[in-house]
Amino acid sequence: MTNRRNWALVTGASGGIGKDIALLLAQRGYDLILVARTEDKLQALAQEIETSHQRTARVIVQDLGVHGSVAQLMNRIGSDVSDIEVLVNNAGFGLNGAFADTEAHRLSEMVQLNVTSLMELTRAVLPSMQARRCGYVMNIASVVAFQPCPHFAVYGATKAFVLSMTEALQLELSGSGVSATAVCPGSTATEFHQVAGSDRSLVAKLMDSSASVAQQAVKATFARRSSVVTGLMNKPMPLINRLVPRMWMAAGVGQLFKKAARR
Repeated sequence: MTNRRNWALVTGASGGIGKDIALLLAQRGYDLILVARTEDKLQALAQEIETSHQRTARVIVQDLGVHGSVAQLMNRIGSDVSDIEVLVNNAGFGLNGAFADTEAHRLSEMVQLNVTSLMELTRAVLPSMQARRCGYVMNIASVVAFQPCPHFAVYGATKAFVLSMTEALQLELSGSGVSATAVCPGSTATEFHQVAGSDRSLVAKLMDSSASVAQQAVKATFARRSSVVTGLMNKPMPLINRLVPRMWMAAGVGQLFKKAARR
């Protein structure tokens, strides 16, 4: 008999939603593989997990916004990949502003991180989950996945990809013992808006806590739901999008993300 470990791999684990999800998974008895770019924050989280929850935490410093980074990550994980039971694709970022005014290389980095690396990492981990007939894939999408999003055009498009791919994957995995869940948070109190440049927008004033989002995400994932919209204010969004003309919704959402003038 082999002593098999149950690992949970969390990307973007250095803060915000990713950190809170990692802590919840440690409470559930998982050992953690923590991936992000910021080593000191990862090390602090690993120490908290090992001290407070008596679980093993591996730290891997990796920028998943770079082409070929997923292959490098899988090489560093090595044989532990066969013991990954939970995959959390949380790493991602947005850019607020007019598409034509945004630096092209930053848009490409966003698509690489939010879409390509998420897809590649899911593909890399899924076969071992299917072989074990047990696994959970959690992909962090967004409420902006449900309609076009002016001033966040590429970010919204990346999250629409995440939602669509995850829901399709959930159907493909039916009966396999493996499930895929798309988590669609609204505005969340993390560093996201500072990085995105949307901290002066209206949407930045309507935020849920990352701990609340993480709790709802973990609950939905282990219930094997195909998707979940977090936050009471956000939950009507899918229904509203079915009832209101698509471009009306896009125009309204665009106003939420429009930058406020500096004072």
